[in-house]
Amino acid sequence: MFKEFLLKQMLKRQLKGLPPAEVERITKLVSANPVFFERIGKEIKEKTKGGMTEMEATMRVMREHQAELQKIMQG
Repeated sequence: MFKEFLLKQMLKRQLKGLPPAEVERITKLVSANPVFFERIGKEIKEKTKGGMTEMEATMRVMREHQAELQKIMQG
């Protein structure tokens, strides 16, 4: 319960500027698939430690997991 609250607060900070409905949709996706998104976060962190910018690392990891992301987004 507390972990979910912290996750929602972190997402709200990271997604500042997006419409509230979009923030809610993304929050639900992450809450429903925490292990998958935690793995993505770790992979991004590893790539940034390896010298990539955060944007480069994020784009590369998202491309690598594109099929899984599409399945999650479609429900």
